[in-house]
Amino acid sequence: MMTSFDLVGVGSPIIDTLTRVPDAFLQEVGGEKGGMVLTDAETLHHWIAKVPNALTESPGGSAGNTTFAAAHLGLATTFVGKIGNDDGGHFYKGQLAALGGDTSRFKTGLVPNGRCVSLITPDSQRTLRTNLGAAATLSPSEICSADFIGCRHAHIEGYLLFNPDLMMAVLTAAKDAGCTISLDLASFEVVHAARDQIGDILDRYVDMVFANEDESAAWCGKEPSLEERARILAGQNRIGVVKAGADGAWLAHQDTVFHRNAIPGIQAIDTTGAGDFWAAGFLAAWLKGKSLPTCVDWGARLGAEIVQVIGTQLPAQTWTLLKSELV
Repeated sequence: MMTSFDLVGVGSPIIDTLTRVPDAFLQEVGGEKGGMVLTDAETLHHWIAKVPNALTESPGGSAGNTTFAAAHLGLATTFVGKIGNDDGGHFYKGQLAALGGDTSRFKTGLVPNGRCVSLITPDSQRTLRTNLGAAATLSPSEICSADFIGCRHAHIEGYLLFNPDLMMAVLTAAKDAGCTISLDLASFEVVHAARDQIGDILDRYVDMVFANEDESAAWCGKEPSLEERARILAGQNRIGVVKAGADGAWLAHQDTVFHRNAIPGIQAIDTTGAGDFWAAGFLAAWLKGKSLPTCVDWGARLGAEIVQVIGTQLPAQTWTLLKSELV
């Protein structure tokens, strides 16, 4: 089968709104630091109005970040998700088109585009509050194998696990279309909420799974080492990855398991999108046929770059440098 696209991202095409806050602000907001909580539009606007510092906006969402970064690296990309019928939806679609990405597989809802507020504390940790907007209205009945035809690989954000029927529709359609599939577990709240479904999904559909320390602990337990968690995630035939920030990453696949160091000397100022960019680097290398250690190194490189800026937009000169060194 002829393929037109290297990568199709699948998830919620939401706009990121980022701001710095003191730790005390999180006490007002509530919830666990470093997590993601879904909320309604009114509550989200309430917190936006109360933040003490300036806001910046960019196209986001977990799978969106990965797709945009992959497009910057020259991969042929497209996206399956539901944008809003407002300026936010037009903005999101236009941003992918500007990178040469295909926008024909977006669905358009009847309500405004989704939005996520990323509250960045002085330790560079980000705590997320999200209103999915139009993305939440995506129905399983709107998904079919035609959304994935011509795509080599589908990268799915774990947040879809909050809607099990939608996740199953996506997985089935992608597999029927012949895609390989990666799943990012997204957050420890996702793992806790979807514990009963994750094992079966990994075994039946997923070729590679990405998790950070918190997500791997939520699935594997806190007792196993990071190496053992990678083995557990990998199962019999998958690629299992545990990302540990400055401590590097562990990868397991069949009888192989190894650790690769993080890029040294990085001063992180915002971890928003770090895992998403890591996945983009890994997948870009993997889709180009690179070795698994090289895939991890590419992931580490992109992750290191994005934590040195606020938000998920790298300067043009950084992308030029990355393409010259990696691609």
